[in-house]
Amino acid sequence: MAATVRIERSFRGISERLAVRYLTNLGGERTAEDVVEGDGWSASVDSEQVGVGPTLSLTEVTVVFEGGEDRLESLVEQFARKAMRAGG
Repeated sequence: MAATVRIERSFRGISERLAVRYLTNLGGERTAEDVVEGDGWSASVDSEQVGVGPTLSLTEVTVVFEGGEDRLESLVEQFARKAMRAGG
């Protein structure tokens, strides 16, 4: 049995709503406003405004993935590809 791990990743240029949609498209089901659970994994989504230079701010979405190491490796990689394409 694989060990349970926690992986935290931050993405700029996407919204919480879009992050939740990507997670459900990857096989998860939304179980709370900011939580998606799949087979052997769960992910919570949060966001905050971050400054980029003296006058610009943007949304940074943080996703905390938890589950079996064997499940998360592929899931995090697939999610990151989707998020990077969307975020530009």
